[in-house]
Amino acid sequence: MDGVENRVGRKTEITKLLANLPRLGVGLAYREPFRDELLQKQSEVDFLEIAADDYLDATPVLEEELELLAEHFTIVPHFMKLSLGSAEGLDEAYLEKVAALVKWLNPPWWSEHIGFTRAGKVTLAHPAPLPFTKDAVAVMKRNIITARRAIPTPLILENVCSQLVWPGTEMDEADFLNEVLGVGGCGLLLDVTNLFANAPSFGGDPAAFLERLPLDRVVQIHFSGGHESKGRFVDSRGQAVPEGVWQLLEQAVAQAPVRSICLERDDNLPPLGEVLWELERARAIGRQHRRWN
Repeated sequence: MDGVENRVGRKTEITKLLANLPRLGVGLAYREPFRDELLQKQSEVDFLEIAADDYLDATPVLEEELELLAEHFTIVPHFMKLSLGSAEGLDEAYLEKVAALVKWLNPPWWSEHIGFTRAGKVTLAHPAPLPFTKDAVAVMKRNIITARRAIPTPLILENVCSQLVWPGTEMDEADFLNEVLGVGGCGLLLDVTNLFANAPSFGGDPAAFLERLPLDRVVQIHFSGGHESKGRFVDSRGQAVPEGVWQLLEQAVAQAPVRSICLERDDNLPPLGEVLWELERARAIGRQHRRWN
């Protein structure tokens, strides 16, 4: 009984912590070609998310760029290479750099992925999915505790894109995400485009999958566009957001206490006006569900 009470108390504590985070609104994953025009249209972008790894060993030019952005926008750092799912633990030197950057930016939260980019001597460019096992949950818990001790700023974790199932899986992705967030005491960065792309691989409906997630943990949402290839949706972040993703985004915002929504666009960058139109559509969804004014 004590164990149940402790888990309930822990969940209540985490929920209160997340509820006290600020409502940032709708922002954009920063890309350098947009810089000058973004500075002219600050009122149309509520915050910027940066690819934070680019600034860990920054050149003087990048340092000046980040200082300029931080003067005009709230900056949320999004990391890719901490590798919280690595069984060999975290790279201490890398963690120190992450901690220093987060401290300097003083953001409301920072984010990483539920996955790994490092295994032995192999380093991946993008986070790979973990096997959905209890051992993987234990690895994530251990590394999250290490990261949170070094960085007191709230940490939120993103679901990654995956079109494979590892051998020996013990649970499905929804259960795995619930387990990781439960033991790690973190918020969720819900990527609805990843969810939309993943669902067919696991024989599921993305709307039904969403219902099984710990929606009370959602702090931020990522959304982006993609394209069809061989009958599958590919999250390429190079096209406009499709209607299926918009529908999933609205479902998530309607049910989760969302503090922010962030549009990602990596390739085939359109004029900024087209991106701002998508931000405004997302902002309207947030207003409709009273997530912000």
